[in-house]
Amino acid sequence: MTDYFQGNFPLQSVPLMKNTVSSPLAQTDEESAKLALTIAEAASDRKAGEILLLKVGDVSYLSDYFVMMTGYSRVQVRAIAAAIEAQVESEWQRRPIRTEGKAEGSWVLQDYGDVIVHIMMPREREFYNLEAFWIHAERIALPNSDDQGSKPK
Repeated sequence: MTDYFQGNFPLQSVPLMKNTVSSPLAQTDEESAKLALTIAEAASDRKAGEILLLKVGDVSYLSDYFVMMTGYSRVQVRAIAAAIEAQVESEWQRRPIRTEGKAEGSWVLQDYGDVIVHIMMPREREFYNLEAFWIHAERIALPNSDDQGSKPK
């Protein structure tokens, strides 16, 4: 007896159709993007520097978005983290699944599942250089970033 099973199965078991209804995955990605923008706005309100929004969902299973920013003192890093938590809880009724590094205040990581936030001091940001590690991820322009305001139109 062999392991080969003969049968008259169609080559394609699911017919190809155009999907006219938006998929839940697309809605989730849109919600993740809005959450990431909310986080960036909260960080900007606390004067975080060099805010970077990366869409990593296409290249990693860890998360849909990374939001990275710089705080210039341990107190500011903690204040940025607290502002993000407060704004996300207020607008989205969500708290981070996990938060790391708040006690030290040099690098705080907040994990919201679909969005991961890195708030780093300049020394840590330069040393670990996560931007270079995720260079293949899509960079999302922030609507109110200083970079866009200085460009000539």
